[in-house]
Amino acid sequence: MITRQFVKRAVSIFVAGAMAVSLAACGGNKEGSTSGNAGAVTEAAGSSDVSGKVVIYTSMYEDIIDNMETELEKVFPDLDVEFFQGGSGTIQSKIAAEMDAGKMGCDILMVAEPSYALQLKEAGILHPHPFAEADKLVFDYDPDGYWYPVRVCNMVLAYNPEKYSRDDLPLSMKDFAENDSMKGKLSMSNPLTSGTAYCSMVGLLDKYGEDYLKALGNQNVAIESGSVALTKLETGECSEIMVLEESVLKKREEEGSALEVIYPEDGSIPVPSPIMIIDEKYSANANIAAAEAVQEYFLSPAGQQLVINGWMYGVRSDVEEYPYDAVPLSELMKNTIPVDWEKCYKQREEIRTLLQEHLTVPEAK
Repeated sequence: MITRQFVKRAVSIFVAGAMAVSLAACGGNKEGSTSGNAGAVTEAAGSSDVSGKVVIYTSMYEDIIDNMETELEKVFPDLDVEFFQGGSGTIQSKIAAEMDAGKMGCDILMVAEPSYALQLKEAGILHPHPFAEADKLVFDYDPDGYWYPVRVCNMVLAYNPEKYSRDDLPLSMKDFAENDSMKGKLSMSNPLTSGTAYCSMVGLLDKYGEDYLKALGNQNVAIESGSVALTKLETGECSEIMVLEESVLKKREEEGSALEVIYPEDGSIPVPSPIMIIDEKYSANANIAAAEAVQEYFLSPAGQQLVINGWMYGVRSDVEEYPYDAVPLSELMKNTIPVDWEKCYKQREEIRTLLQEHLTVPEAK
């Protein structure tokens, strides 16, 4: 229920509701209109009664967080919401140290991928909170209410049409690793520090076996941050990169960049990123009522609009909008590479060893 069922459930929900989706609404979104439900402030979350402080650890981009903070101040005027931003590796190291000390520095976690939520639930530090509209969530969630998907990041390929022709480039994840003409001209994020890169490698390992990692290594693929890879793509130093779709969409909308997404022929890798509440006895502010209200807001149509405005996909079946210049989630989910989240968690050390064996991966700091 928490592995490949994510994809199966997403496809079934969207296909079943495809006829009900307004093509006009989708077309408007392609022009960058993401107004949708943004004005629908959720009184159901009890915003007027929420006060105190809540600290959120998240791997989202800082400028996206800034936009969310502005909206949260309007929705929860008496609540002090503080964000700590870091990559998955940074957050996991921080949490590990805090767990050893017996006290967390946060009240809510919004991390990159579900396998870490499985680990934290097993460790007994999460607070279960039933969400009344869980039936509207496209992706699976913890049946006991310990975590819910709140945003979807999508691993794709990207290139610069001003420097290279699409016809000369790999159009699949498989060809990205095996096309000899691309040797020394490729880049991807560090799977030891990026949660989305790590779980993407697990999905590709399951699909193509260890030979996939060997092929990537033979390509001399550069392992570096997404921002560095995007810069190399713009200058032509890289021919193609494996990157989160949101990074490309953000540059296209904000900077008018010519960079384009390639949705791989063998499947994109959508990663439903979870939101979870820390148990009161471990949380920074022991403000469970406020944490529950904030979680419900992020899962509401209005909260999901903040996610979509941040170039990520939402997780609700009743929110039709999708990120600027992206394909609809219903279209995306027709061709994906699934990820076994249980394997990501349970076999993490073995997989990390494989990654280090076959790729020139910098050690996580």
